[in-house]
Amino acid sequence: MAFLIAFHWGWLLGALLIGLAMGWVAVVHRGPRVSRPVMLGLSALAMALVAIAITHVVPGRPGYWLELLLVMFVPYLLGCTIGSWLRALVVARSMRLGAAG
Repeated sequence: MAFLIAFHWGWLLGALLIGLAMGWVAVVHRGPRVSRPVMLGLSALAMALVAIAITHVVPGRPGYWLELLLVMFVPYLLGCTIGSWLRALVVARSMRLGAAG
C-alpha cells in the first residue's frame, strides 16, 4: 500500500483536486437523494471490495488496479467532503452579507 502512495502520489493529488471540484459543484446542484436500500448496497459493495483487496483474492495486475482504485477513492471522497464544506461556508457567508446589506 505504501508503494501505491509513493509511486502514484500525483494521481492521488489529482483525485483529491477532482474531489474538491465535485464537492464544490455538488452544493450548487442538488440532485435526488439516493434511497436507503441503494446506499446500503453501495456500502456493502465497498466493504466487499476492501475485503477482496485485503485478502488478495484477485492476483496480479487486476489486484493491483483494484488496490489502486480503492486508494484513489479515499482522497476523492475527502476532496468531495472538503469542497462541499467550503462551498457551504461561502454560500452561508454570502447569504449573511446579503441580508446585512
